[in-house]
Amino acid sequence: MLHPLLIMTIGIVLVIVLIMRFKVNAFIALITAAMAVSLMAFDPVYDDQEITTALRSSVVTENLDELLDKARVGLSQSKMTLSQKDWVRGVAVGDRDYLPAEESLALAVLRVNKDSLPEPKSFQVSSAAITRVAKAFGGTCGGIGIVIALAAVIGTCMMDSGAADRIVRAFMNLLGEERAPWALMGSGYVLAVPVFFDTVFYLLVPLARSVYKKTGKSYLKCLLAITAGGAITHTLVPPTPGPLTMALTLDINLGKMILVGAAVALPAAIAGIWAAGLFDRMYNIPMREVAGREDPEPFSDDELPGLFESLLPVVLPVVMIACDTAAGSIATFASGGPAATAKSISHYTAVFGNPSFALLVSTVIALGTYVKQRKPSKEDVAKVVELSLMSGGVIILITAGGSAFGAMLKAAQVGDAIKDLAESTFGQGSVEGMLMLFLGFGIASVLKFAQGSSTAAMIITSGMMVGMVDGVDLPFDVVYLATAIGAGSCIGSWMNDSGFWIFAKMGGLTEKEALQTWTPLLVILGIVSMAMTLILATIMPLT
Repeated sequence: MLHPLLIMTIGIVLVIVLIMRFKVNAFIALITAAMAVSLMAFDPVYDDQEITTALRSSVVTENLDELLDKARVGLSQSKMTLSQKDWVRGVAVGDRDYLPAEESLALAVLRVNKDSLPEPKSFQVSSAAITRVAKAFGGTCGGIGIVIALAAVIGTCMMDSGAADRIVRAFMNLLGEERAPWALMGSGYVLAVPVFFDTVFYLLVPLARSVYKKTGKSYLKCLLAITAGGAITHTLVPPTPGPLTMALTLDINLGKMILVGAAVALPAAIAGIWAAGLFDRMYNIPMREVAGREDPEPFSDDELPGLFESLLPVVLPVVMIACDTAAGSIATFASGGPAATAKSISHYTAVFGNPSFALLVSTVIALGTYVKQRKPSKEDVAKVVELSLMSGGVIILITAGGSAFGAMLKAAQVGDAIKDLAESTFGQGSVEGMLMLFLGFGIASVLKFAQGSSTAAMIITSGMMVGMVDGVDLPFDVVYLATAIGAGSCIGSWMNDSGFWIFAKMGGLTEKEALQTWTPLLVILGIVSMAMTLILATIMPLT
């Protein structure tokens, strides 16, 4: 049997070579690597009598209820049902005979306490090697597909209706021309939640060029301010694909992920403004004409929707999801009247606070604004939605492919291998505290540097780490592990990152200038985000 870390290395190298060397589509590369890893993750073959003996040992029977509660079954890592617990309990106390068909249930319990797990007599290629890739892929699609597809429609409608432009102008009017970098950072911070980063950058670059034409300064600062606001929410705040998939993989409430992600992202974005000013003074890069591209004609003010109407598709779903999160938290942690009230309304908040429903409501509003402002024909509306869903569909495929790859790394027990390596290096139990955050941050950074995509780095890292946090009593909520991974995915952006080229080509910078500015800016964003994660995990652990 191959060592899990060797399997991980082969899988990651395969992804990098297919994408970087052979220019294979990311979805094909990720699914190919997932299947390769799954085939290399041999299943152990156990003796039936040894499993029965292990289940009936005192180590298991004396702690049976605790082990049953901690056991996780299948790729989805779901808790055992009552009937499954009853079967295991019956075998453990001798009331039932062990059935080989239920081996997965027995092993799920025994793996909670590794000392009770018998030695396998051999290893073999799993009969479900390809099937489990498809199941992992389908599970992720079910969890994120609707949200990403609707977010793509919302983003396009906000762009075409002028709602995104209205938000930007509101920031500019509020802060003034002298504080244009702050306005652009704020605009990027808000718009990168429902709109993909490259689209946000395309929208805001003309404003950076306009500021330079009026003032003759701060062009690089404005470009980097857009990057600071847009890149950090892209890596920390759902419904962007990376944070959304991390929330699904690590079983984090989406409302909590949004609120904590935004809280971690804001100080990082502010630090990005400081860094933008520093780099602007250091390099003083002027605005250059970009060959083959003309800045789009801006909408006039009377062509734009109102500010409230423009912000509604962004703010409303966050409020709806946050209401459900708040109701659930109060019902769980409060006592007396508030808990009873929260429990009674949580039945309803679970419906309207469901992310898919909240994004559907937001989509209707965004479409309504687009129709109201542009008066398109039915065919034009259908075309806008179809094009949005096509771009969203590609994101869903790549995201689910990356998640399937991460799930296969978990099936290969990569998480356990990394944990064992860390404990042998730093001491037993060392990865159960803050080191877990540094581990997620470091793995994501290495993956980001190696293959370029922040989204893939987040998805693959969370897939590795989920096996490490199962059954571990962390001193903080697992949402901080997600923000640590998101912070790490900012580190190491260079020429293999599509964002690097968007920044360089649309901003009119050379490759050297982009390496001097874009790359260190994202390092600063990642470090500050990690620092905020550590601070919040210490003073507000949410456990």
